[in-house]
Amino acid sequence: MLSYQHGYHAGGPADLHKHIVLAGLIALLTRKARPVTYMESHAGRGLYDLSGEQATKTGEWKAGIGTTTPDGPFRQVLDTVRAAHGADAYPGSPSVAKALLRPTDRIVLMELHPAEHAALKAAMGQEIEVHKRDGREGLLALSPPKPRRGLALIDPSYERKEEYGETAAFALDLARKWPEAAILIWYPILAAGRHGPMVERLRAAMPGVIIDETTFPAHKGRATGMTGSGLALLNAPYGANEIFRSATSDEKNE
Repeated sequence: MLSYQHGYHAGGPADLHKHIVLAGLIALLTRKARPVTYMESHAGRGLYDLSGEQATKTGEWKAGIGTTTPDGPFRQVLDTVRAAHGADAYPGSPSVAKALLRPTDRIVLMELHPAEHAALKAAMGQEIEVHKRDGREGLLALSPPKPRRGLALIDPSYERKEEYGETAAFALDLARKWPEAAILIWYPILAAGRHGPMVERLRAAMPGVIIDETTFPAHKGRATGMTGSGLALLNAPYGANEIFRSATSDEKNE
């Protein structure tokens, strides 16, 4: 959907849940010298201003990064980004990857929305691969990449209820084409429970999948139907369970 812009939700509780885990996984994968590829299907603009019009309109960040001081790799990212862009800057997932990955690693980002794509290219610089194409088509077309060891983030808007099933099918197709990758899927938890069949399909197809869900109070903003945030990790690397446990502690660290 080309109507979705993530700036309204940047830094909120769901973002924080996702980014703490993502940063931890990237740090885990880069402990070894062997290079990795990071790929993302719905990258957004990569960098957000919490004092800007979109974030101010909803104020979702006040219930997320506004109440919490995370530790670990995501704190390192936040400090790096704010040192460069100011105290109101908030890193999207591409900025998390850029801050933690090494010169020998590869970053490949997909973003179809014209304005978000232009902002993403400006934020990432010339050294990062930014594609203006459908994320599902792009990741499958470029997989398996070189280096083959890596991490993919699948983070659609879920504005259509069909996206839950589409996301499960896409993730399983990607796992078959790129078996060396850990695949992290973010999804919203709504009162309607639309995520349930998607999660069960992933569990049935990938018995070792890690599911991590967190709930938070309803917020008077654009995401009023969201009651929580979920993450599913396929092909989890050794040590990933500890990343999720640490993320839960970080989210509660006030």
